[in-house]
Amino acid sequence: MARGSLIIQCATVAPSQAKQLGERVAAEGLMLLDAPISGGAAKAKSGELSVMASGATEAFTYAEAVLNAMAAKVYRLGDAPGVGSSMKLVNQLLAGVHIATAAEAMALGIRMGLDPEVIYDVITHSAGNSWMFENRVPHILSGDYTPLSAVDIFVKDLNIVHQTGRELALATPVASSALQQFTAASGAGFGREDDSAVIKVYQRLSGIALPEAANDAQGA
Repeated sequence: MARGSLIIQCATVAPSQAKQLGERVAAEGLMLLDAPISGGAAKAKSGELSVMASGATEAFTYAEAVLNAMAAKVYRLGDAPGVGSSMKLVNQLLAGVHIATAAEAMALGIRMGLDPEVIYDVITHSAGNSWMFENRVPHILSGDYTPLSAVDIFVKDLNIVHQTGRELALATPVASSALQQFTAASGAGFGREDDSAVIKVYQRLSGIALPEAANDAQGA
């Protein structure tokens, strides 16, 4: 790349890795915008992502047209790489925990004999709701685990959360518990399925009956 060119990195990486990449890029006379994203495939397609970015003012100026095309909201979080990735880790901790908790809540309700559809209706109109519960539980209800965001993504991302916590000497027990559930799901062969498939860990352990996809039910 020509000196003065801009690299925009949108992956979920450790803040320390983003900082190191920024230093390597600067040594080559290039700029780095540390710009992880949130919103998934649907928001990417519609150009409505959230971008959590940090970098030099000049990097933001170079990237403005691209960021405006891909994002509904661009957060300018700092003037050096690493800050954007730090914010993304906060988001991924919450996202992973909320998905794992939604799966556990659904498993508990099903085990107690509640209708899964009724659980969803009640919780989405109650204080226990979360964006992830509202978004992921319909995958469970339809028995469709076609990956929009896979189990293995949260094995990776929650591992980064865990490792970063160790670097900072900060315990992350709730995130670590969620990581174990995603790791168990991956180990059981569900790693490439939608992240809502973490509920299948509970199915394996307790024998709960999960909703089936329409074609599976017809075939049975």
